[in-house]
Amino acid sequence: MCNRHHIAAEFRSLQDHICEAIEALDGGQKFQEDKWQRAEGGGGRTRIMSHGALIEKGGVNFSEVYGPVSDLMRKQLNLDGDEFYATGVSIVLHPHNPHVPIIHMNVRYFELNTGVYWFGGGIDLTPHYVVPEYATKFHQGLKGVCDQYNSSFYPKFKQWADDYFFIPHRNETRGIGGIFYDHLKADELISKEQLLDFSLDLGRLFPVVYKKQADAFRNLPFSDEEIAWRNYRRGRYVEFNLVYDRGTTFGLKTNGRTESILMSLPENASWIYNREHNEKEIDTLNQLKKGINWLG
Repeated sequence: MCNRHHIAAEFRSLQDHICEAIEALDGGQKFQEDKWQRAEGGGGRTRIMSHGALIEKGGVNFSEVYGPVSDLMRKQLNLDGDEFYATGVSIVLHPHNPHVPIIHMNVRYFELNTGVYWFGGGIDLTPHYVVPEYATKFHQGLKGVCDQYNSSFYPKFKQWADDYFFIPHRNETRGIGGIFYDHLKADELISKEQLLDFSLDLGRLFPVVYKKQADAFRNLPFSDEEIAWRNYRRGRYVEFNLVYDRGTTFGLKTNGRTESILMSLPENASWIYNREHNEKEIDTLNQLKKGINWLG
């Protein structure tokens, strides 16, 4: 039965699967687990990797929280209920090598005591240097999973990601996008069980698509100038997460667990005033736009 307990158990297993795959990919470090409890109800498992062979800092979080709907939650999420339940897995990986992209994914489930529920999630890639061939490989992988469930998913969710992972004050996308979805419910075309399976398949795809990116670029040499660019682009990542990311801002405003929420931020980032860019950097900046058809 596809109830909250079954969904949470599947998400816990997904966290285990992804951690094992990323540890194998890194080849130098293991995740350290921090179990936590939420005073209002529930808790989670935050797993952090630091200073690995590939990953400078990465996190794979599982959470399962519940309790009364606060006035702030009711206002921000337009909720019609007194009690909520939420569970999910969220991931961000920041690599050492500036030629390897940052990657993010989350899958989540939310329900109210009124019986209303929905699934949400997404995955996006943030290269420090955009390589169109590998942007295409990434999007092909996402389309393959989407098409197993509904042929309208990829174009709809790709556009949603372009709009969501956008930094208005910079007039640029965070990276090359991916897919993003929210408030998905069962209808005549898809069941609740299939929506869960879609989220799980997306989660299982995560280490597969990231391995392709990492294996292609992790052994490339890099210079101090390229590290400086990596940290500069990480600064953009921080700006998006702290200013626009709904999950981050909502968690911080609702007494969420700050350490777990901010695990998405890199260990090192920089902001250089009026930085001048070289030709390779300008090429990447010119590709940080909405509406690019990476599938050709």
